[in-house]
Amino acid sequence: MDPLEALNEIAFLLERERSSRYKSRAFRTAADVVARLDDDALRDPARLQRTRGIGPSTFAVVSQALEGRVPDYLAELRRRAEAAGTAESALRGLLRGDLHTHSDWSDGMTPIPTMLAAAERLGHDYVALTDHSPRLTVAHGLTAERLEQQLEVVASLAGGSTRLLSGIEVDILEDGTLDQDDELLDRLDVVVASVHSDLRADSTRMTRRLLAAVANPRVDVLGHVTGRLVEGKRARPPSQFDAERVFAACAANGVAVEINSRPERQDPPDELVQVALDAGCLFAIDSDAHAPGQLGFLDHGAERAERLGVPPDRIVTTWPVDRLLEWTHRGRSAA
Repeated sequence: MDPLEALNEIAFLLERERSSRYKSRAFRTAADVVARLDDDALRDPARLQRTRGIGPSTFAVVSQALEGRVPDYLAELRRRAEAAGTAESALRGLLRGDLHTHSDWSDGMTPIPTMLAAAERLGHDYVALTDHSPRLTVAHGLTAERLEQQLEVVASLAGGSTRLLSGIEVDILEDGTLDQDDELLDRLDVVVASVHSDLRADSTRMTRRLLAAVANPRVDVLGHVTGRLVEGKRARPPSQFDAERVFAACAANGVAVEINSRPERQDPPDELVQVALDAGCLFAIDSDAHAPGQLGFLDHGAERAERLGVPPDRIVTTWPVDRLLEWTHRGRSAA
């Protein structure tokens, strides 16, 4: 098989299974190197082994691919992916896009074009780039100046089969205001608003904070609303707030409640999805992908939403892009 395709598929599968980012990055680095080599260099084992960016594992993959077979490591990853496969979901086939993804402009692992290319391979009609806002310094959040620069990059990538939407995952600050300039937020296609700090605040303060955010006409999606993590060493309980009041406000303001598809989040919990359903909320099934392989997390979110009885027409990521953008721009001009 083609060595470049093998390296990229290995990186994709490692990202999807949430392996070490250093491991998947090594295969993406090797793919970048191989893409620049001529055929003579690629087929000279001694020269290839001396090439910066090619290590023992990636050299073995390239060598086996050049022999005309599926590399052993790729075959093993394919077996693991099949064994861990998500249950089939009719809803997954209805999803047209993804409104929550990250690139290496904040805490994602790959450049914007790489994320867009992966979304195209998955058949997305659209994907929103939603890197973090400046308050989240640990994630290299975007200042207003860097967001302006990113908007130029997004515009330069127009015209492909998958439409790249401009966006942001903006922090909801302690007083419920948003962590980015209003003028810039008005220019974006999609605004996902999330809480990343003071997650253990008491219910009264957290409720007040969320209500202020969803009342802001610039907010389209309320991201991973409880902030919980259900797996691994970083596991943490959900934030406490008055879910009935918050979801009623989401419904009244046309804000979608995100069904975050990351396996370690599964946010909101099942019982809160039911509260949001009863309140009449819209939903957005999003991957919260920080690498190309994680775009496939939508499988998990779709399976959950289908199992919990979320009607497809209330899921904004099943909508065609024109209807979606009409919804996201509903209050911007009056804000």
